[in-house]
Amino acid sequence: MDIFLKTISAVNDETRVRLLSFIDANKEVCVCDVETSFGMIQSRVSRHLKLLKEAGFLKVERKGKWAYYSVRTPLDILRQNILKEISTLELDIPKFKSGCQV
Repeated sequence: MDIFLKTISAVNDETRVRLLSFIDANKEVCVCDVETSFGMIQSRVSRHLKLLKEAGFLKVERKGKWAYYSVRTPLDILRQNILKEISTLELDIPKFKSGCQV
C-alpha cells in the first residue's frame, strides 16, 4: 500500500509530471540538465527527482560527480499506464539544455 500511495502522490504534482515526461522523452538526464532546462534550483530539482525515484518511476546512475536519471525498466503495469497517460497530456515541456560543466 505504501508504494501505491507514493506513486499516486508523486504524480499529483504538475512539476513532477512535467519532469517525468521530460526524462522519458530524453531517456537519460543529469540533475544539472534538469536545472538548466527547467530553470529550477538544484535542491528543488533533487527533491522532485527523489520523490519520483521513491515512487518507482526512476533509476539513478552515478557517473563521477554527476547523477543521471532515467525511467526505470521494467516498469509495472500501473507505472506503464501512468506514463502512457502522461504522454497524451498537452504539457509545456522545455527543450533539453545541457547544464553540466566539465
